[in-house]
Amino acid sequence: MALKRLNSERHKSFNEKELRNAPPSDHLKSFNDKEFANPMKQSSSVKVDHYPLADLQNATGNFASSRLVGEGSIGRVYMAKYPDGKVLAVQKIDSSFFQDGQLTEFTEIVGKISNLHHPNIAEVIGYCSEQGQNMLIFEYFRNGSLYEFLHVSDDFSKPLTWNTRVRIALGAARALEYLHEVCSPSCLHRNIRTSNIVLDAELNSRLCECGMAMFHQRSSKNLDAGYTAPECTKPSAYTSKSDVYSFGVVMLELLTGRKPFDSSKPRLEQCLVEWASPQLHDLDALEQMADPALRGLYPPKSLSRFANVTALCVQSEPEFRPQMSEVVRLVQKSNMSQRGDDDDY
Repeated sequence: MALKRLNSERHKSFNEKELRNAPPSDHLKSFNDKEFANPMKQSSSVKVDHYPLADLQNATGNFASSRLVGEGSIGRVYMAKYPDGKVLAVQKIDSSFFQDGQLTEFTEIVGKISNLHHPNIAEVIGYCSEQGQNMLIFEYFRNGSLYEFLHVSDDFSKPLTWNTRVRIALGAARALEYLHEVCSPSCLHRNIRTSNIVLDAELNSRLCECGMAMFHQRSSKNLDAGYTAPECTKPSAYTSKSDVYSFGVVMLELLTGRKPFDSSKPRLEQCLVEWASPQLHDLDALEQMADPALRGLYPPKSLSRFANVTALCVQSEPEFRPQMSEVVRLVQKSNMSQRGDDDDY
């Protein structure tokens, strides 16, 4: 669910110092295996509400272009406003996925997705399947996506502090760990990118499009340039380590503030991974690579450790990339030594 930011709504005020000094969030706690175990082994019967098509049409202005907040390889996302003030995100699945008998059992798909539960996942809360239209309903996050915080400048947004960036990375890593190593059977994501990470009111990350790998596998569209792992020359080559690579690219974006691929840069700097990878272990180069929006406000050791984890994730050989549980451990460790001395970050 690649979400665009609405400038008039996204810049809800927040005091980042308050966020930094707040008690540790539940998002950072270790998994309780009993709490999250085997969600995919539950019945695939739908556990979320069905929203009538007529109600969704009214709430979205008949899916007006002014309500369009995102568009990706699966379909478009619209903002639905209800008279009682409730605001939801409605993702219309592209009709091409349901032609020629492909993925016709939409309710079965919804049932599987509705079994995914984690604090760092944007969970489905409803669906609609009427008149040949198939939609998924999610909570609407006014802060928009991580992509917009990093790459879209306006007069209202504040740059993300270093500690907030680490916390966002850790939350997204935990969501991916949940999909890969806690769910049974495990789930690939297949579309990890900053536009698929939305931020809640406290700037905690929520990973979108979880449980939708079957759509991405059948889509003719590839990941955005810069996110695709080298081994993914065909859909069958995609593995959990390909997700790890894409997550490493997200970490590079958090570190540098650069896009995965930017044709406006000099030729040798256009591909973020190719430009950054050789420099991730060079402390002097890291200072030059760090996002200028940080204004040098980061603990050098934390920056270096974060870069080391990133380097592991974007290795060209998939067998050398770590599992997400190891990524979670290392990202958490990257900022651990700064506790008590990080008020300026």
